[in-house]
Amino acid sequence: MSKELRCRLVRNTITSMVSLLRASQGQMERYPSKTEITAMAKKVVEYYPMLQDNDASVKHESINAKLQKRLQNMKTPVKRQGPTPEKGRPKRRLTDLSPRDEEADDEDADRSSSSGASTLLSPVRNSDDASTSFSDKDSRQIQARHYKTLQEMCKKAKPNQEDVSQLLDLEFEARRSFIDSDTMKEENRAHLILDAYPCFKELHHALGELRRILDPHNNKFISQIKLRWEEFSSRVEFYGVSKKAMNPPMTVDKTEAHLALMKALPMLFPTPAHPPKKMGNASEAFLHVLKPTEDPDAVLQKRSLSCPVVMFDGCKCVIAVGNLPVTTFDKEKLGEAMIYVMAYFYALHLTYPKCVATRLSVIQTEVLQDAIHERDTTSSYRKALAEWHAFIGK
Repeated sequence: MSKELRCRLVRNTITSMVSLLRASQGQMERYPSKTEITAMAKKVVEYYPMLQDNDASVKHESINAKLQKRLQNMKTPVKRQGPTPEKGRPKRRLTDLSPRDEEADDEDADRSSSSGASTLLSPVRNSDDASTSFSDKDSRQIQARHYKTLQEMCKKAKPNQEDVSQLLDLEFEARRSFIDSDTMKEENRAHLILDAYPCFKELHHALGELRRILDPHNNKFISQIKLRWEEFSSRVEFYGVSKKAMNPPMTVDKTEAHLALMKALPMLFPTPAHPPKKMGNASEAFLHVLKPTEDPDAVLQKRSLSCPVVMFDGCKCVIAVGNLPVTTFDKEKLGEAMIYVMAYFYALHLTYPKCVATRLSVIQTEVLQDAIHERDTTSSYRKALAEWHAFIGK
């Protein structure tokens, strides 16, 4: 978590605790006790594990000290004396926070960073008991606040990507309820989701969403997937040769080798359903190599499938969903293109096209290691997987 977000979290937590205590007990000068602050610190580090102390036996010691310090910096509001005007410097209210207050909240906080959040993050939700009102991820109100902060952050020219990832973690439950709902048509889904979450136009955020869905507590998940894909690809090359669907991997041109493998995948793991007539080869569902005379926009507009596709012009790669260009990546990463395609299938909750459903299902189980329920498997998938396992001796 960035310094500014941590600063805002500490400040807003204390403000909320004081407000809730005074509202419930009617005492204008009531402040949380040290015991209540400590209890809140424990809840904060449970909800935000990145704030835990790594080397200390007490994981909440640092955040507890920051909360206590913030409380000391607050001044008791003075009641107005009838019609007598206040004299001297105006008294500050709990919400009158100046930049100096931000610096006092955290000794490590330097000048306000250019990528901070514009709204406050607060774990306090229940006015009955400020020390126990913090809960896990079930507050739609808090997640709506996180979403608002995320939108403000994404409007900046160069948002802090670590802060964006942090907010995507916090808002995950509400986001997936929206994305996974059946209220959006398949052909409109990408447009609506990317309008709501423009951060998914960044490839690393799409990969991050794949991790949150499949293995949220494993920070090495994406690197592990890339290693499994590399091993899977090397075996598929020999499998393709044995099936006479590929030539022996003798070429030194890695780009051509990656393209050949992607084009051969539908033949190695076939599906009975045929691709749309204008598409030709089934591999066109997820890969299109542009000819020198082809216009990328025109090709996208003619696409009849709304699934992710990689378009390659010989120099750069573009990922599009349906007829919507989403992001680009260097051709040196072409060998990982299928991982990117799968990431967008998951992040946008898209359905596999029938003409390549078997091939994508095999990658889902063999590379992503995301099991398919028995009732959802097809005979073509079971046959293709059995032949593949027989080939690799599994």
